[in-house]
Amino acid sequence: MSIQMRSTESHRSLKSLSEGLSELTASIHLTRLSARLDPALSTATLVRLQMNPRLQVRLAELLLGNEMSFNACVWGDDLLLGHNPHRAALLAGSIWHARSLLKLVSKDDLSTLIGVIGAEAHAFGIRHLANAIAATSIADPEQLSQRIEHDGHACLGAWLNEASALERTRVLLRLPIGTAAENYAAEHHNAAGPLLSLVVTHLATETSTI
Repeated sequence: MSIQMRSTESHRSLKSLSEGLSELTASIHLTRLSARLDPALSTATLVRLQMNPRLQVRLAELLLGNEMSFNACVWGDDLLLGHNPHRAALLAGSIWHARSLLKLVSKDDLSTLIGVIGAEAHAFGIRHLANAIAATSIADPEQLSQRIEHDGHACLGAWLNEASALERTRVLLRLPIGTAAENYAAEHHNAAGPLLSLVVTHLATETSTI
């Protein structure tokens, strides 16, 4: 496990295994449940199954599959300390494209961009301008938001690839199927550690959400 990833360990809290599995199930993206159970199930049915306390541990074990072959009796926070992985991806992507964020000054363009990535990611990227990766600026706010989301998820996926299969799966289950976290490039692998270290440090200042 990388130095950046090991640095998150001191922030991670422990809970009972059953409690942790139940919380994981409640946060799993519905596309993951649908693909594993039955793509024909309605959203309403999936939500009922997901939120049924009697089924949550079993569903978590089903989705984790072979990654559950251990004898732990406690369950720690995941590598993002329980925070939304989509949010973490946007924060990482905002650093990647910080130079473009700095140059986007039109009120209308800013409104369009922030409407997609949020004010937090916008401010976070500019604050970490010195760590920006992309050298070419993107002037179109819609294209910029798409690239922030893509490169952020790709960095998250590359970072997770350095972790154990269980730790990686716990985070990926909370993202929809088909994001760039599952299809990253060498450039993302090279930048992922430093960027996610900044993101996790930021997230560690807050209370985890699951």
